[in-house]
Amino acid sequence: MASWLGGLGSGLGQSLGQVGGSLSSLTGQISSFTKDILLEGTEEVGDAPAELQVSNSRLREIESTHATQRLENERLKKVCSDLEEKHEAAELQIKQLSIEYRNQLQQREVEISHLKARQNALQEQLQKLQTAAQSAQLGAGVLPPTTTSASFVPVVRHHSSGFQGDDMDFGDVIWSQQEINRLSNEVSRLESEVDHWMQIAQSSRVRGTDNADQSEICKLQNIIKELKQNLSQEIDEHQHKLSVLQDAHRQKLAEISRRHREELSEYEERIEELENQLQQGGAGIEICDHSKISDLQKNIQILQSEKPEDTQTMKELEDKVKNLNQKLSSVENENKILLNEGELVKVENSQITQEYERLKSEVIKLQNYVAEQETILKEEGKKLPLMTSSEEEVLRLQQALLDAEKEIMRLNTLNQEELQKKLANLQHKDEDITSASTEDQNLELNQLRQELERKEHELKESIIERATLTAELEELDKQNQETMQHMITLKEQLSKQHTEPDSTINQLKLDINFERRKVSEVEVEKMEMSKELETQKLKMNHCTFALNDLHMSNQQLQHNIKDLQEQLKKSQDCNLNNKKEIAELKQNLKQKEEELSVSQNELTKIMNQESNSNYQDLSLKEREAEIAKLNEDISENKQLNQNLERSVCDLKIENGKLLTVCEELKQQLHEAFAEKNKVSLEKDTILEALKMEKGQLETELSQTKTQLLEQAKKYEQTTEDLSNARNMNTTALQLEHECLVKCNQERDFEIAELKRSIEQMEADHEETKEMLTTSLGGQKQLTELIKEKEVFVEKFKNRALELQQELEEYVKDSKKHEILRQNLEEKDKSLAAMKEENNHLKEEIERLKDQQSRSPPVAEPKTLDIITELETEITQLHVIKNNLEEEIKLHKKTIEDQSQKTVQLQQSLQEHKREIGESKFQYEQMNVMHEKLFLEKDEEIKSLQRTIEQIKTQLHNERHVFQTDSSDLFQETKAQSLNGENGNEKHDLSKSEIERLVKGIKEREREIKLLNEKNVFLTQQIDHLSKDQVGKLTQIIQEKDLEIQALHASISSSSYRQDVLYLQQQLQAYAMEREQVLAVLSEKTRENSQLKTEYHKIMDMVATKEAALMKLQEENQKLSNRFESNSQDMFRETVQNLSRIIREKDIEIDALSQKCQTLLTVLQTSNIGTDSGSGGFNSNQFEELLQERDKLKQQVKKMEEWKQQVMTTVQNMQHESAHLQEELHKLQAQISVDSDNNSKLQMDYNGLIQSYEQNEKKMKSFSQELAQVQNRIGQLHNTKDLLLGKLDMVAPPLLMASSVSQASDIPSSTSPEIVSDASKLLQQELDQLKNMLQEKDVTIRTLKENNQRLSDSMAATSELERKGQKDTDPEMKQIKGKCDVFQKSLREKDLLIKSKSDQLLSVSENLSNKENENELLKQAVTNLKERNLILEMDICKLKEENEEIVARCREKETEFRALQETNMQFSMMLKEREFESHSMKEKALAFEKLLKEKEQGKMGELNHLLNEVKSMQEKAVSFQQERDQVMLALKQKQMESSALQNEVQHLRDKEQRLNQELERLRNHLLEMEDSYTQEALAAEDRETKLRKKVMVLEEKLVSSSTAVEHASHQASLQVESLQEQLNLVSRQRDETLLQLTMSQDQVKQYALSLANLQMVLEQFQQEEKAMYSAELEKHQKQTAEWKKKAEKLEERVESLQESLEEANAALDAASRLTEQLDLKEEQIEDLRKQGELKQEMLEDAQNKLMNLINSTEGKVDKVLMRNLFIGHFHTPKNKRHEVLRLMGSILGIKKEELDQLLSEDQKGVTRWVTGWLGGGGAGSKSVPSTPIRPTNQSVFSSSFSELFVKFLETESRPNLPLPTLSVHDMKPLGATGICNPNSTRSSSLTETTGSGTSRRPDVNPFLAPRSAAVPLITPTSLGAGGSGHLLMKPISDALPTFTPLPVLPDASAGAVLKDLLKQ
Repeated sequence: MASWLGGLGSGLGQSLGQVGGSLSSLTGQISSFTKDILLEGTEEVGDAPAELQVSNSRLREIESTHATQRLENERLKKVCSDLEEKHEAAELQIKQLSIEYRNQLQQREVEISHLKARQNALQEQLQKLQTAAQSAQLGAGVLPPTTTSASFVPVVRHHSSGFQGDDMDFGDVIWSQQEINRLSNEVSRLESEVDHWMQIAQSSRVRGTDNADQSEICKLQNIIKELKQNLSQEIDEHQHKLSVLQDAHRQKLAEISRRHREELSEYEERIEELENQLQQGGAGIEICDHSKISDLQKNIQILQSEKPEDTQTMKELEDKVKNLNQKLSSVENENKILLNEGELVKVENSQITQEYERLKSEVIKLQNYVAEQETILKEEGKKLPLMTSSEEEVLRLQQALLDAEKEIMRLNTLNQEELQKKLANLQHKDEDITSASTEDQNLELNQLRQELERKEHELKESIIERATLTAELEELDKQNQETMQHMITLKEQLSKQHTEPDSTINQLKLDINFERRKVSEVEVEKMEMSKELETQKLKMNHCTFALNDLHMSNQQLQHNIKDLQEQLKKSQDCNLNNKKEIAELKQNLKQKEEELSVSQNELTKIMNQESNSNYQDLSLKEREAEIAKLNEDISENKQLNQNLERSVCDLKIENGKLLTVCEELKQQLHEAFAEKNKVSLEKDTILEALKMEKGQLETELSQTKTQLLEQAKKYEQTTEDLSNARNMNTTALQLEHECLVKCNQERDFEIAELKRSIEQMEADHEETKEMLTTSLGGQKQLTELIKEKEVFVEKFKNRALELQQELEEYVKDSKKHEILRQNLEEKDKSLAAMKEENNHLKEEIERLKDQQSRSPPVAEPKTLDIITELETEITQLHVIKNNLEEEIKLHKKTIEDQSQKTVQLQQSLQEHKREIGESKFQYEQMNVMHEKLFLEKDEEIKSLQRTIEQIKTQLHNERHVFQTDSSDLFQETKAQSLNGENGNEKHDLSKSEIERLVKGIKEREREIKLLNEKNVFLTQQIDHLSKDQVGKLTQIIQEKDLEIQALHASISSSSYRQDVLYLQQQLQAYAMEREQVLAVLSEKTRENSQLKTEYHKIMDMVATKEAALMKLQEENQKLSNRFESNSQDMFRETVQNLSRIIREKDIEIDALSQKCQTLLTVLQTSNIGTDSGSGGFNSNQFEELLQERDKLKQQVKKMEEWKQQVMTTVQNMQHESAHLQEELHKLQAQISVDSDNNSKLQMDYNGLIQSYEQNEKKMKSFSQELAQVQNRIGQLHNTKDLLLGKLDMVAPPLLMASSVSQASDIPSSTSPEIVSDASKLLQQELDQLKNMLQEKDVTIRTLKENNQRLSDSMAATSELERKGQKDTDPEMKQIKGKCDVFQKSLREKDLLIKSKSDQLLSVSENLSNKENENELLKQAVTNLKERNLILEMDICKLKEENEEIVARCREKETEFRALQETNMQFSMMLKEREFESHSMKEKALAFEKLLKEKEQGKMGELNHLLNEVKSMQEKAVSFQQERDQVMLALKQKQMESSALQNEVQHLRDKEQRLNQELERLRNHLLEMEDSYTQEALAAEDRETKLRKKVMVLEEKLVSSSTAVEHASHQASLQVESLQEQLNLVSRQRDETLLQLTMSQDQVKQYALSLANLQMVLEQFQQEEKAMYSAELEKHQKQTAEWKKKAEKLEERVESLQESLEEANAALDAASRLTEQLDLKEEQIEDLRKQGELKQEMLEDAQNKLMNLINSTEGKVDKVLMRNLFIGHFHTPKNKRHEVLRLMGSILGIKKEELDQLLSEDQKGVTRWVTGWLGGGGAGSKSVPSTPIRPTNQSVFSSSFSELFVKFLETESRPNLPLPTLSVHDMKPLGATGICNPNSTRSSSLTETTGSGTSRRPDVNPFLAPRSAAVPLITPTSLGAGGSGHLLMKPISDALPTFTPLPVLPDASAGAVLKDLLKQ
């Protein structure tokens, strides 16, 4: 629009400038005319010198006037340049305005997008309205719309070209007013149409009836007809106005040309008269002077007589000036009027803008109404009429512009011709004046001086007047120009303001057309909906039968449910019996337990009595064994009870399941009843599903029956066995028998459970198989979809190739157009130069003429010859000018043809854009389909994973049931981990299949990427070729232009005219050949565009596959990462668990060893406390310490066993790793399968390559044909060169042609080699991808190699191009033989360097462009994904709305059917009544006939017949009236039915609320419905009978109607004779009226009976409601009971759930342990070495401990006995026997013997002891010599436990931290580098203690630091002698220590000991 406005503005400016130029030319003509008149008078002077002076003054004046004219010319040139600058500024302003308008257009497009969004919102409303409308349709469609937008544009053009006279401004103003009026009329019409459409929309929303639609359609048709008539009238009016304007313009032009010719003829006559006068004057001079004088006198008289004429002419000129002033004032007035009109126009424009805004609001409303229908039109692509109309408008605009340009050229030529003629006239006048002055100079000088002075005065005055007039004219011109500019600006504003409403009006018209089309489409849809309604009615009839079948099947199911309930009751009774039996068994068990307790008490008594005898010991052992057996029996009985309770719980659960099944069946029945409407579509599937469910229920019932029977049998067997066992004697045999029976029962239960688990596993296996088959089917569907997509991609590639070829052609054509434009501009410049040369030549001619006039009269013939020569030259120049004009016309024609071609190309471009849009839409649909498929596959994968998880949970539960022993937790976790691995194997199988798919897709992706790279490379080559060809063609065209210029230069000489004609003929021939070549090229370009479209399609397919492959790769990587991380985490957890357990055991061992050391230290402290004499502790405490040592030994053994278990677990892990390796082998096999798939894909790819090679062959053939065409062009150039052999400027065009052909041949030869290289590269890349699965590092190297090979291939292609150029060089040498060899070699090198640099630049540019394109494509893909998601959401919403609409339609259909049935019943009733009344009337007539026959006889028979005929006629009339009444009643009932429909909708809403309550009652109503169905069938039978009766009655009516017609025909003949009997007929009429009243009374009675029936029906409904309420109460009571039962069951379920949760917690703990074990398996390998070292250290320590134990078991430490002995004597005499007992316990003496010894006299013992150890006391060196002190008595009095507590308190004071050392940092005790500060103390101790530590140099490095770091007794605690007791020395290296526990002082010693022993 902006460009069109700019063109209009420029055209208007040019036309107005021409108007100004015409005005200036008129003023110039007037001024020249006055000058001629003023200069006509000449003066006569006598003297020759005076005459010479006068002539010289005259010449000077002429020269001055010439100079002034030159100045005026220069001023005019400046004005022209200024005007050109203004024109350029105006064009710039227009460009800016166009940019602003484009911005406004963009804003409007944004607004349009918002309005489209509103459209989408309103489409939903329109769909709802359409569904509200009923299905009846009109048969006839709406007429197709007509476009009226194009009829107004040519008027503008014709007006702009038509007004080129003086009245142009007024014509424009009038036209603008007409346009404004027309636009206002159109706006009012559109407003009326908008109102009409709004009313239609509101009425369609409110009513939605068929009658309204019909009336609206009729109105629309009438409006369309009216619009067509208005259009035709407006077109006729516009054509009439055009013709009138053209006639006026022609008349004006004819008048102007006529005036111009008259003026020219007058000037010519005057020139001829002056020439005649000159010739006569010359003859008079030669004859005699007297005649001259007389002639001069005559001339003076003539001049004197001409004076008044001159004065008259001056007066006339003054009058003319006055007239011009008046005209100027009128023009000013007109300008004022125009300004006023402009202001009015502004006001009108403001009004128009207001109307436009109002229209906008109404258009928005219209768009809201029309929105839904535009989407349909967009899909159908009905943009072609718009395109055609716009293209026609463009063509018309172009034609108008061409017309304007032609007129401008014509006016320029006219102006130039007029200027030339004026110059010629002035020259002739000057020559005439000079010749006259020279002839009359001798005679007339003296006489004419006075007159000359006068004339000079007059001349001065006239010059002053002329100057004033010119000034006034210039001012007027300026004012005129200003007014014109103002008018131009006003016109531009008006045009801008007009274009906007025009565009809006066009849009409104298009919207109306769209609406009409959409209305027709909606009518078609309504017809289809009516057909669908009929089909659905038939389906509903079928559905009723299907519902009856369903009711029957529901009844059968109810019977089955009742049977199941009875079976459940039976099973419950059995359960109660079982419970009773279990209670009895429990009582028996309690009795047996009591008996056992009694027997145990007796046994204890017997044990106390018979402790001494060995025989009694044996019997006791046997009894204990029996007791153990009894205990085992009791535990087994308890287990049996538990099993029985479990079975009871299982039965309860099964009962609950059966109840749930019953409830589910009830719900299914409810759903079946509720979904009556859906049964019409899903009848067969529901029946099959019900059959399947029936079979499943039967199988489940049979299974439950068999299980119940088996369990009952088992329970009976158990009860029988238990009763038998009870009856038998209580002996060992009975016990064994019962044990065996219980074991058998447990085995049977286990076998049954195993069978069930096997069945479940088989079912799961079958389900997995089915899932796998479904997934395989999905994969097949995916492959088929991929194939379809490949086909689509190939199509798109072809389309893309075609588009690219066409684009290249368009680029070439545009370049040609630019070149032609440049040529035209150059030729215009050359024309201007030629015109300037013409002007210069004319000026030279004038100078020559002046010189000739100065020369003597003898030289006149020479001047005449020169004039003739100049005239001949002028004629030649005119011929040349005409030729040039013809050439310009030819060029214009070519430009027009090319513009038409550009229009066609634009059309084709727009078509391609549409096709691209459609392809994009298809591509988006394909994307949506793919995404849906991927989502479905994801859902299937998720469902498979869920099934696998369910199987795992079932397996875990089964294993939890089987595991009875709770002690071996480790084994349980191990088994569960193995089971988990089995489950994982299944999962891995599904994963492996997915990985196969992913790998195949990856390989596809890679192949696609390679194809993309190839295609891109080929497209680049094609683009380079096309660019090179275009450049060469442009060079050829430039050379041809140079040749044409040279020809023009040669044409300037007259000798080449024949050559020019010959060349013109040749040019025409060339043009014909060029057109043929262009046709061939167009065909080739079409084929090329097809190939490009195919390529683009392939690219799109490749992109989709790449996206899918990328997704699958990411998923595969995620899965693989998960798998690896899971396996590694499990292994690490196992290792960590094992290491943690080992650490815990180490800590336990350390704690035990520290316990031993603390006990030893306690003994030492007690020994230290007891310096000499008796010890203060019991022997029982020492025995407890020994027992603790035994316990420690047992724990060490357990640790060893546990170590073995750990080793076994490690071995198991190794076995599992072997299983993993097997799975790896399986995966490798799958990889091989994938490689086979890759090979298949490679075969497909080879097929694609073959197709691509065929396309390349076609391209070769096209290039050969091009070469042939170029050869033809070269031949034509050769012929041209032969013709133009004389010229040296022209270069041989063969070189260019050959170079072009060679350049076109080279790339065609290189393309197959590139393809072969690419295929090799593809194979190599496929091999590398196969190796990718094995070695990832190798792929990087192979990719590098690929890159190197690509670079090599590029180098090879460049070398091939060089070779092609070298091949072209010898041909060039043959043609260019004259050139030098050295120059050729230099040029070749330069070309090579340039080609390499160009290649480098092109490659870099292509890389950057491709990167940018990739980024843009990524962004586009993301945007498309978002759009797809939005569209999917919209589609889902639309689907839901459609479903709701369909449901509403069905409801309305049912209502409509019900109303139709009621109408049919009423019509049947009416017909029956009519038939009865008819029969009664016939009977009455028959009776009347009989009576009249009796009365009248034979004459009466005729009268009777006539009467019958009349009565029949009257009856027919009455029947017709009755029929009309019935029709009216039917219409009323239809209205009532529509009202009822609204009420029914409200009732439907209420019914939906009540349906929820009714669903509970529907089970009981099924029986009632069966009876109703039977009644309905009976009613249908009755209906069929009644319909048959109706058919019979209708046949009778037809026969009677035919009889009536015959009778009426006969009666028409006999009407005249029957007029007398009208009185009788009137009586009969009265009687019939009475009968009618009777019948009406009967009808009222019937109505009363109907009302009574309705009352009865209402009572019946109330009774039914009461029944329903009673049944409801019953059901509520039942539901309350069921709820109570359900609550009880829920309580049981909660208890069971708690137990289940506990079991699950145990399972979770076990699973955690397994996970931890798996995690810590990795750490086991790290810790094995440390474990082995620790094992070696432990073995050494154990060996040493065993050696110590073995050595110390039978020995007594001398030092200990010595200390005890000394302590005996140091103790007081009261407590010495305790020391002796301790010594006896150490020596192994029994308590009784010690008591006997102590009871005897103590002297003997002491003497024996002292005698036995007489002198050995002094020999012991190690005994401490501590003197007895009185303070020690308190210590001796304290007991052993108190001493131990004190020792602990002393030890708890220095809380030193435990040292933590690694194995490598450990050193022996003797080493100095121990990391403890107390090492010095320990060393000092070792020095003091002497033999204790020096005895043991072989120290354990693992346990040494603890004993060394923490000495239990500091050196300060030793006595004064310095050598402490041996037990008080530092702890030996063999035992590790721990920090002793702090003891509270308040705690008693016994409690502390107990705590220690517990620890």
